[in-house]
Amino acid sequence: MSDSDDKYPTESGRRRFVKGVVGGAALAGVGAAGSAAVNSATTSPGAGGGPTEAYAIENTAGPAPRGMPLIPVEIDSEGYLKGVWPDVSTEMQGGIEIEVAETEDFRGSGVTYSSEWFQYCGVQSYPQLAPSYDGDNFFRADSGAYSWQQEVYSAGDRLHVDDFSDYQEWGNGIGTAGIGKPATGTWRSQDSEDSMPIQVIKSDIVEQRAPEIGGFFEAATQDGFIAWLNKCTHFCCVPGWKQSADAAKFGDADGVYCQCHQSLYDPFSVVQTLFTALPRPD
Repeated sequence: MSDSDDKYPTESGRRRFVKGVVGGAALAGVGAAGSAAVNSATTSPGAGGGPTEAYAIENTAGPAPRGMPLIPVEIDSEGYLKGVWPDVSTEMQGGIEIEVAETEDFRGSGVTYSSEWFQYCGVQSYPQLAPSYDGDNFFRADSGAYSWQQEVYSAGDRLHVDDFSDYQEWGNGIGTAGIGKPATGTWRSQDSEDSMPIQVIKSDIVEQRAPEIGGFFEAATQDGFIAWLNKCTHFCCVPGWKQSADAAKFGDADGVYCQCHQSLYDPFSVVQTLFTALPRPD
């Protein structure tokens, strides 16, 4: 987004990714770090989940209660894009030994990155969300929401950095051209009937802001790539960046837009969220 679209004018010294805490009394014990602000969401009871702090692309409009959680990006030695899965370990809870997927101080960000970030919208019941699920972490193409993907990939192919080389020029007639190149795909889903949908963008905006802001924004992105679990936190639809011209009607053609109920997200703004992660099946 341009500075002119930012809710905080340049002279204020603030940007949307350092906005104030929402619901301060309820979240008084939650510290905002690095690039983080805090959004609150309705909680629900349940064991094996519970109150969870996560980092997400910011929900800026519509009924969605919070942003969609980031998936930290890793580029392997051959240039293929992967999503980082938290470290797996076993621990005792209530006298029972269980597996957990959690990385403290992820890449020096001070943030604990956990699989609980993705435990909503039914994803918590997917077998591939089990901590030690036997599958790789590559981002793989789906049927492709963009014509360039359909020309380059077949479903299941791994996304590669070389296929984003024209990201500074790419456009499809929706919103502003040249601010990044997107792809849709899946994560940890190649051997499962259930798909975890993801969205990836390579953009100079990410590369410029990440070191300026630091914290989890910088830790979770690499070489201008950012990715998130693409499940709208309202009714679990699959939104899209530059997939629908209708986004302009609801305030932002350059935002991530969910056609189901017109929620908007800013893919270049990372905020801290507090929500109740749903329990995984035993």
